[in-house]
Order: sequence, then structure tokens, then C-alpha cells
Amino acid sequence: MLVSPALLYQHCYGRYAIAAVNVFTMEQVHGLFAAAQKFQSPVIVQITPAARNYAHPAMLMAMVKAAETIYPDTVYAIHLDHGTEPHAFDAIGQGYTSVMIDASHDPFEKNIARTKAVVEKAHERQVVVEAELGVLSGVEDDLEIADKDALYTNPKQAKEFVERSGCDSLAIAVGTSHGAYKFSGGQGIQFHILEKIQQELPGYPLVLHGSSLVDKNEVALINKYGGNLKEDAAGVTDAELQQSIKYGICKVNIATDLRLLWTRIHREFFSGTPELFDPVIPGKKYMEAYTEFIGKRFAVLGSAGKASSFKSTHHAQK
Repeated sequence: MLVSPALLYQHCYGRYAIAAVNVFTMEQVHGLFAAAQKFQSPVIVQITPAARNYAHPAMLMAMVKAAETIYPDTVYAIHLDHGTEPHAFDAIGQGYTSVMIDASHDPFEKNIARTKAVVEKAHERQVVVEAELGVLSGVEDDLEIADKDALYTNPKQAKEFVERSGCDSLAIAVGTSHGAYKFSGGQGIQFHILEKIQQELPGYPLVLHGSSLVDKNEVALINKYGGNLKEDAAGVTDAELQQSIKYGICKVNIATDLRLLWTRIHREFFSGTPELFDPVIPGKKYMEAYTEFIGKRFAVLGSAGKASSFKSTHHAQK
């Protein structure tokens, strides 16, 4: 069941959050849809421009549509993450339910103008738009931003930005960062800023990027089997995510965790069985581990079991 994120946000605001999970490969699509169906959680399937460039937009959409058939009990939305205008306009025409235009590195007025232009085209097709205000440090696919350039979202600007651009949700910078090395200063989410943004935009859906857990045990295992990740890799705690929901966070982006999981499983497998070279065996292990991991994320976010609410509404409208 394909739904608009706007419907998901309306239902979850202040109660639970929706996991928005980046997918690149068939194994990730299988794992995500299997988890959403098994744990009866609505989910947002996220596709980045880097993923579209890697696999081709048509291939990714075909995989998502195939998964819809294989896992018919899944409630999901499909979203373009960190898009540029060409990717956003193509995604709108391809049937995505939402797109993100990321002009957060531009000056305030230019960010508004670029966002508004995408909003106008998207709303013509009933596609909702996510924008970003403030800059997150870290790495987002092939995009790297120095820590010194990271800027928290200004609450007053957030209200003006939403009113003038017409965007439907807003990704904010409140201390998280992309990649595995978050919170280098140990500061965590800046809840005093998040609270002020909610006060300026009551009831408005906010988005938390860079929200992976970054399990230190996974990092240690990756290094045990030949990896060389920094031991101070850190992510967002479960308690922080749950507290952020109270302040209007409706969408929580997850990507790094699934990359770490992929790396650990493949390093462990090929290190333990160096005589093997069949990708299907670790691929199956990854899909199984992926499903269980995402199921635990659904539980933390409070979305497990919530898919039935949308199905009952859908059937009632028929």
C-alpha cells in the first residue's frame, strides 16, 4: 500500500516516528519490505541521487514495485533524499510520493527560491516536498561538509522558510551529522533548539537526518575482521530519538547503520570462510540481519504495529 508521507506525519505527530531508510541494492529492498511487513510498521523507502546514479532510477523503481508485490502487506512511501532539481523533477514524474530538495548550502533567500520552485511542480502532482534549513556536518554519499561549516537551524528562520517556500516538512540541523562519526564533541541533539523550532512551527512535521545508531559492537567486529574504522564512531541514542518525537520529529533517516551491517557481515563471512566466493550466502545473511535490525528500530521509534491504522482507513474509503 503506497501512501503519502503527509498521511503518515498526520497520524504519527507527537506519538511515534517513521523510519526513512536509504536503499541501494536488491538485498536492502528485500530486507526493508520484509521488516515493514513482519513488524507491521509504515516505512519510507529513501533513494538518493547517488543510488539513482549507481543502479539507475528505473532499476530502483522496478525493485521497489517488485517488493510491493512480494510483500503485499506493507505500508510505505517512496522518497527522494537530498535531491537536486533534475533528480527531483524526474522523481516527481516517476511516481515518488515525496521528494527532498536540498539547497541548505545556499544563502537563505536562494534556498527559499529553489525550494519553492520544486514545491510548485511537486504539488501539481500531489507530491509532497521536504526541504532542509541549517547544515549538517559529516558525509552524505559523495557530499562532505566540514564540521566548522555546520550550522544549527535558526528557529525564527525556520518559520519564515516554511511559510515562504511552502514545503511540507523540514529537515533541521540540531546536532546530528551524516556518516559514522557523529557528535565528535559529545554534545548530542540540541533539544533546546529543537523545542524552539517546534514552538515556532506547532504541529508541523520535522525531519531528523543523520539518525543512525552506529553500534560500537558492529564497529569493533568490522575492525576485528580487517576493517579500520575509528573507535570513536558514535551515533544517536534510542533515548534521544524517543525524546525528539515529543518535539515534532516525524521522520528519522537511517543509512549508515545498514552500511555498517553489510560491511560486518561480509567481512566476517569471507574472513571465516576464505575458500568461498559465492555472494548469495552472505547476501542471505545480510537480508535476515537487516530485517531484524530494522524491526528493532521500528520498536524504538514506536511505529511497530501502526500499519493497520492506514489499512483500515484505506479499506473504509473504498
